[in-house]
Amino acid sequence: MAAIRAVESITLDGVMQEPDSWSEPYQDDVLAKTMGQDMARGGGLLFGRRTYEEFTRAWGGRDDNPFTPVLEGRRKYVASRTLTDPLPWQNSTLAPRDLAELKRTAPEDELVVLGSGELVRSLLREDLIDELLLLIHPLVLGSGIRLFEADGPGATLTLASSVTTTTGVLISTYHRAGA
Repeated sequence: MAAIRAVESITLDGVMQEPDSWSEPYQDDVLAKTMGQDMARGGGLLFGRRTYEEFTRAWGGRDDNPFTPVLEGRRKYVASRTLTDPLPWQNSTLAPRDLAELKRTAPEDELVVLGSGELVRSLLREDLIDELLLLIHPLVLGSGIRLFEADGPGATLTLASSVTTTTGVLISTYHRAGA
């Protein structure tokens, strides 16, 4: 059974919407090194439709960075009610509607969700996320789409590791308690 890990950039007030517009000033070597090590862990990728389309436009077919070969080499599962196979980005396929089935049958040891807020909130409601890697930025936006819904399910998590960057970002890994 594959473990599902969600990797999310959030603010102190839990906003995850459009991190490209607010996270840039917080990039540093510690963040780059830690996230590079995380990407090297391997596994499949699980995307929501919008994030998949954004990643395809931003990273697909490029040869000017170290991330594209990693992203293109991994199997990508896409949760979508509107897309149909075949998907445009290599190694991409539609995920089954029942994501618990994907978790049970995926050949990878883990599936990593990058962004994909709607998908992550759905996985949290279904208790399918085993690990959260949160990049918590020292910033309060006050409004925006949040990772955790106000009326969403509760969860008990255990802190597995934490690194603080030179810009004050907390890179914290949480496991579902009892997992």
